[in-house]
Amino acid sequence: MPQDLRHAIEYAERWIDIIKQDRVPEDVGKWIIEESKYNFAEHFNRGWLEYRKSVTVAGQWAATEWTGRGAIFEDVLGRKYIDFLGGFGMMDLGWGHSEVVEVVAAQLRRTPMPSQELLDPLRGVLARILADITPGDLKYSWFAASGTEAVEAAIKLAKVYTQKSAFIAAVRGFHGKTMGSLSMMGKADYRKPVGILYGGPVYHVPFGDADAVERQLEICDKLGIGVAGVIMEPIQGEAGAIVPPDDFWPRIREATKKYGALLIADEVQTGLGRTGKLWGVEHWNVVPDIVAVAKSLGGGVMPISAVCTTEEIFHPFMYPNPFLQTTTTGGGALACSAAIAAIYITLRDRLWEAAAEKGEYILPKVRDLAARHPQVYREVTGKGLLIGQHFQTPEIGGRVAAELFKRGVLVSGTLTNAQSVRIEPPLVITYEEIDEGLNRLEDAVKAVAASL
Repeated sequence: MPQDLRHAIEYAERWIDIIKQDRVPEDVGKWIIEESKYNFAEHFNRGWLEYRKSVTVAGQWAATEWTGRGAIFEDVLGRKYIDFLGGFGMMDLGWGHSEVVEVVAAQLRRTPMPSQELLDPLRGVLARILADITPGDLKYSWFAASGTEAVEAAIKLAKVYTQKSAFIAAVRGFHGKTMGSLSMMGKADYRKPVGILYGGPVYHVPFGDADAVERQLEICDKLGIGVAGVIMEPIQGEAGAIVPPDDFWPRIREATKKYGALLIADEVQTGLGRTGKLWGVEHWNVVPDIVAVAKSLGGGVMPISAVCTTEEIFHPFMYPNPFLQTTTTGGGALACSAAIAAIYITLRDRLWEAAAEKGEYILPKVRDLAARHPQVYREVTGKGLLIGQHFQTPEIGGRVAAELFKRGVLVSGTLTNAQSVRIEPPLVITYEEIDEGLNRLEDAVKAVAASL
């Protein structure tokens, strides 16, 4: 399209006025919906419109999010929804947690971004707090904005420290979609269209199969292939809250030590309380060499991620070149202020305990529902508030997700990937909201079952 600076100014000005409003009149709300549909189709990603249930099953006026608190959010027309998705683990503290927003607003008024030349204090504060709360003797942290950046940094750090190139990852594992992270991913859906990925060898093994990890490490050792690291999610998230056998993490911890590989825990989704422990690996009392954390680290207010490791492993990122791994915007003051507040609230309110208790409340009820509708469900898995509903087919899962959305409940299933649909609400969700969401889930499942 031709360059049009005047339109850009006028259009931006109109939207700035809208952004400043807490609520908008119905006619403006409908205009926002139509503009959003047009902009996504013509300038962002048309496929999102075709495969997002918020658009495809919401009727004439698509659901366009506007505001929220806790586990309840509203669209631009004021329609309320129960959030059983939690931003795929980003919203542990719920929508717009007031304490996090207050801290970020205070920092925003003073200075939003650092100079990168002086010492910005909050980066150091956050690194020290993470050293306090991560397992074992992890001490140093590096910050970015997204989970895939954290995984990329973990990959790079493992290679630099070990001077080896190979990695072992899990089938169906999810680590992000930038090139290095994508190389570790265990799903063809995202890998195949890209073609050749990371240059070093990556060996994929079944998740939860400690024998397979041990055998692959042994084979690489016999062939003289240096393995820099084994990277795994403590509990697989995108695969549908897959919990490994209890001996898995302890055994691969010992195996990596035996063969001189680093153990990398991708806690991007499981970290900071989601699974009923502060860290997912704590279910098995394992201390990894490197931890990647993101999503809920920003309290659902700011994007921030971190890589945490020991002083010994981090040393190559400090000497001889402390600028070996940098990013201009990663770990900025606003993001760090959000993370400091989010960690404080998580620790103060012991939200991992809330996740464990609420998960123990939800899981038996969903498993009972699944047992009563075997034509709909295959199984239900998970720990804490990372729960996977596994349906007989993707089509059935998509229909359940759509029926839920019609009833005002948001879950993770889309019309393209819904055989495993997560229940992943904010950790602050109330029992009343849980009960209402489960009641609507039962209605949705019954509606789908009756049509099979």
